[in-house]
Amino acid sequence: MSAARPTAARGAGDAPVISLDNVHKRFGSFVAVERADFDIARGQFFSLLGPSGCGKTTMLRMIAGFEDVTSGRICLDGVDVSNVPPYRRNVNTVFQHYALFPHLSVWDNVAFGPRSKGIDARAIDERVGAMLDIVRLGEYAQRRPEQLSGGQRQRVALARALVNYPSALLLDEPLSALDLKLRQAMQLELKRIHREVGISFVFVTHDQEEALTMSERIAVMNEGRVEQVGTPEEIYHSPASVFVAGFIGTANMLPATVESLQGERATVLLAGGRRAEVPTGGVHFAPADAAILMVRPERIRLSAAESDGRPNTIPVTLEEMIFQGPVVRFVLRDRAGGELIAHVDEGERPSGTARGAAMWASWEPTASRLLPPRADSSPAVIGDGEGSAFHGRGLRYGGADDEESER
Repeated sequence: MSAARPTAARGAGDAPVISLDNVHKRFGSFVAVERADFDIARGQFFSLLGPSGCGKTTMLRMIAGFEDVTSGRICLDGVDVSNVPPYRRNVNTVFQHYALFPHLSVWDNVAFGPRSKGIDARAIDERVGAMLDIVRLGEYAQRRPEQLSGGQRQRVALARALVNYPSALLLDEPLSALDLKLRQAMQLELKRIHREVGISFVFVTHDQEEALTMSERIAVMNEGRVEQVGTPEEIYHSPASVFVAGFIGTANMLPATVESLQGERATVLLAGGRRAEVPTGGVHFAPADAAILMVRPERIRLSAAESDGRPNTIPVTLEEMIFQGPVVRFVLRDRAGGELIAHVDEGERPSGTARGAAMWASWEPTASRLLPPRADSSPAVIGDGEGSAFHGRGLRYGGADDEESER
């Protein structure tokens, strides 16, 4: 069908579609969300990312109206909706379990919302037809949900949520029940659908790769607090905290002491007596402050000799070399006993890489970042992505899903 499709024009001067103003949520003495304060732009793909129990689903439920705010306010299209019931908020939610009506066809599932609003039958036909075209299910309109694959049922749920043209679509881990290949395919489908409808998507996930792949902006949450809001590139390359750096991908965390400062660059003393230069990223430090130097594994260069002249160079011993196709993973140990991980392109593997070999690890100052240390540091562990741990002597954060259920 050629019916008009919902669009949301975007521009620098647009008011945000959703604003959270110092929002708190408590369940008795338990603080589920603390001081949430950020905006979601009109037409933006925005993700709430964090481990289980961090408060991201509670945040989504407050936006939807399923949970009341304890204090603060939530605005939708510039209007305070903190005390407005869910059915009067112009948002729709897609959950992990699609909750389709099994006795209705795909067409009737999608048409259910407009019919309940008393919309004219012709307008309903136009809307439903256009939405089924967007999710590429027009030829399945007369099938029942049990006749569809998991990915197709997910797209029916999306069409049903979008057919009423909400100001924002809220998605609570909608892909977590799918297998890996289907989940990856649906990530691309969601991005395509988002582009076509132009409506703000607010997406809850604990999967770091999923958030980086799909989002225009990400809010990283930890223990009820929003630790950082930014683009995927900002979150990955310029994390605001040790938690963010460790939860997003893999990071080396090197304990350091600030020796001197010049503008937004610090000279720090690393364990083992080596010095390094590192940007402070606008964070205030003073001489003698404890800090953490963060550098990603792919930004580390390895050589058999120190004479390459690169800055920020430390001596290391090779403990393990793991071939991973186009990338070789090096597990290294510095002279102070700390662990370092380097990812090197297979074609750039340095010579002399037998286990126990002495090597030099280096990185450009701009490839690193200086962060305030965490007070609850504990021994380091190895982990990537889903296991989300960072590397560095005396430091650990495991960001994977835990046993605690999301509030």
